[in-house]
Amino acid sequence: MNERSRSKSKSLPPAYKGWFPWLGCAFEFGKNPLDFIAQKKELGRIFTLYVAGERLTFITDAEDFQYFFQSPFVDFQKAVQDPVLNIASVSKTSFFKYHTKIHDMVKGRLASSRLIYFSDKLCDEFRDQLTQLGKQGEGDLHHLVRKSMYAAVINNLFGKNVLPVNCEKEFEKLEEMFVMFDEQFEYGARLPSVFLKDWSSAKKYLIELFGKVVQKTADKKSDDDETLLQSLLSLVQDQYKPNYSLLLLWASLANAIPITFWTLAFILHDEKVLQKLRTELTSVFGENGQCPTITEEGLKKLQYLKWCVLESIRLRPTGIITRRVIKSFTIRDMKIPEGDMLMLSPYWAHRNEKYFPDPLMYKPERWKEADIDKNVFLDGFVAFGGGRYQCPGRWYAILEIQMYVAMFIQMFDCKLLIDSVPEPSKKHLVGTQQPEEPCPVEYRLRK
Repeated sequence: MNERSRSKSKSLPPAYKGWFPWLGCAFEFGKNPLDFIAQKKELGRIFTLYVAGERLTFITDAEDFQYFFQSPFVDFQKAVQDPVLNIASVSKTSFFKYHTKIHDMVKGRLASSRLIYFSDKLCDEFRDQLTQLGKQGEGDLHHLVRKSMYAAVINNLFGKNVLPVNCEKEFEKLEEMFVMFDEQFEYGARLPSVFLKDWSSAKKYLIELFGKVVQKTADKKSDDDETLLQSLLSLVQDQYKPNYSLLLLWASLANAIPITFWTLAFILHDEKVLQKLRTELTSVFGENGQCPTITEEGLKKLQYLKWCVLESIRLRPTGIITRRVIKSFTIRDMKIPEGDMLMLSPYWAHRNEKYFPDPLMYKPERWKEADIDKNVFLDGFVAFGGGRYQCPGRWYAILEIQMYVAMFIQMFDCKLLIDSVPEPSKKHLVGTQQPEEPCPVEYRLRK
């Protein structure tokens, strides 16, 4: 078999089938999928990879992204139902019954107009967690951010002490199990659990943990202070409440918190960016050294901070997003067959020089061209997806990242102990990119 082959029909996208029947190029793809995708762009702006019995058809030109997000012939739910079954053991029937309802509930609860119900308490939670860092210390920045944000966001969205946040030993166990679940999340989506002993144990622990809290949480009377978890449990009326709770936990922690780390790392690495941000923070909150009370109104005045956050999201988005083709259709005179998985890589889309000059550079000022006040992003920016199932929690995510970064920079002098920002791991496709190596820092309270 030729290493590189073109489809028999000229109307199909050029394809790479690899060397092995059924497996196709699964081994090559699995070693370093993001770099492999970049290499195969030589096939054309639309191309197909044969991977473990699936045809993965990639579209790489931003002018074609409309087909991915708006075509009636592609389906998000049919693309993710099998992975959800593997990841959280939610049945097919339950998934199609509740997925859209849960998406719309989260979208409504976390709409920009309703963030006021979360922001004040979130600020208090962040203040408590940042204070616990002490007057000075050192460690891996990713771990510092993760530990303090996990606790705060869990309390904010799931309810105060609903999960064991304030018991140090139990919280360490929760953190350990969630990190294990998150780090092997995409392997859990594709591989039998027998090959993922540690991941399966973490999944079992988390589902059992939610099983213990579901009844207590569901019985609380609904009101304006209803947590996101309570809203979820009120909506779902089958035995999979703990399983959906686990998915909500992953969605709440797995993307925004790594982006917070990346935002701080980029800012601390560039002294000019850091000083410009501190000037902006001082103009809004006064002199440094105090943990500010941050309101939605205050955040609206921090334009440069929002640029920093969006630039970090641009550079460290999810590796791929996907849709199932439910009926054959045409893009640029190429037939996209029914049954294909249509793929789009935000990671590589955000490195398109046409839309992002100097794409590898961290340049917050490029966001000056966006209409931030109206939540209109730059052309070519697809980090939050699009169409019917665009990320429902994006406004909350931006809020929490801005709030945490503002409080951290205002409270601490922090120095990177390495010469550059760590490279992202390119081994993972699902969720925000994780750092390839630790990011050691030292910090002390500002006077």
